[in-house]
Amino acid sequence: MTLLIPSVALVGTLDTKGAEYQWVAARLRELGVEPVVVDAGIHPPAGFTGTVSVGQDAVARAAGTTIQALRDGGDRGVAVAAMGEGAAAVLAGLAAEGRLDGVLALGGSGGSSIAARAVRDLPVGLPKLIVSTMASGDVAPYVGASDVTMMYSVVDISGINRVSRTVLGNAAAAIAGMATARSTAGAGAAERPLVAASMFGVTTPAVDAARARLEELGYEVLVFHATGSGGRALEALARSGMLAGVLDLTTTELADDLVGGVLSAGPTRLTAAGAAGVPQVVSLGALDMVNFGPRETVPTQFTGRTFFVHNPTVTLMRTTEAENAELGRRLGTKLAGATGPTVLVVPRGGVSALDADGGAFHDPGADAALFAAALDAVAGSDVTVLDSPRHINDSALATDTADRLHALITGKEG
Repeated sequence: MTLLIPSVALVGTLDTKGAEYQWVAARLRELGVEPVVVDAGIHPPAGFTGTVSVGQDAVARAAGTTIQALRDGGDRGVAVAAMGEGAAAVLAGLAAEGRLDGVLALGGSGGSSIAARAVRDLPVGLPKLIVSTMASGDVAPYVGASDVTMMYSVVDISGINRVSRTVLGNAAAAIAGMATARSTAGAGAAERPLVAASMFGVTTPAVDAARARLEELGYEVLVFHATGSGGRALEALARSGMLAGVLDLTTTELADDLVGGVLSAGPTRLTAAGAAGVPQVVSLGALDMVNFGPRETVPTQFTGRTFFVHNPTVTLMRTTEAENAELGRRLGTKLAGATGPTVLVVPRGGVSALDADGGAFHDPGADAALFAAALDAVAGSDVTVLDSPRHINDSALATDTADRLHALITGKEG
């Protein structure tokens, strides 16, 4: 029986970290892992005498430029960005060829930026580890919405010493263990198809009921909290090709992006599934609200608006009729551009627990503007509309949304 040797890409700047990568590559080989060295440096390697699998010339070409042009340009920021793009293209190619079981990178701010871009679009589940001098602070710019692991280097990555030897040795052992486990994992029992769902506290009953129905139908449901990072993670997973479908009942992050709340997932929210052709059922859940922190942190420009203090750290603000009209237009326009089967669910009984009859955010005029704009935006497109008099948290409507998604996935939507 031939045993597969896992391979780990070492992505780094060999012009400044050559000796450190040399040491880590040797340690990986001792651990039974084959290093695939990708040189993302700008200048000739220094301190690295091993085999470079993908040289800096090839990385630069993958970014649509040349290493000489980057050197002549003399702009470090431009060079770092280009080599990050090139390294990302190289890793994507290795992954597509089945030659990638993990990625390890070492660096300061520049090296970490290159590594973060290089691994950003790799599939969820492929081990990604960055040892960085920046890891003790805000790592959001490096991790993004992916499953990147960051390890603080403690000392600067500048030579092999008593501390760096321990830290880098642990990093090598960690990525070797993850890569080995990934490359030798058995197929096991057939896995259920994955469905992603978006949820907020005020749409929990709907998502719980829909999830239960989808599980009855044989799906594994991944629920994402619509807190900005949750929406970005859902989008990343939709791009990864891992999902059979998306049940996006809670699109509240669009409101934060429009109005300036603290839980925005950015302007590309609600685009990945459509671009990838993933079947999706989408509703207007919690578009009646914008999220802020403690009441005293709400910007003064919103004085006089309707608020609801959800808890001491979360303050909700009711969206206006004009804002709802724009939100409906944006959501509908994104759905109309989808390349895969799409259903828009319009819950005329209310879009959140607070928007029910008698609730703190009940505003029929604002809801009407939201519904009308969304319907107008999808008119004439291939989007199917489920226009219901029910509230979004009505269990019958929630079950219907699950059934609709199942029909889209199985091609039985009629």
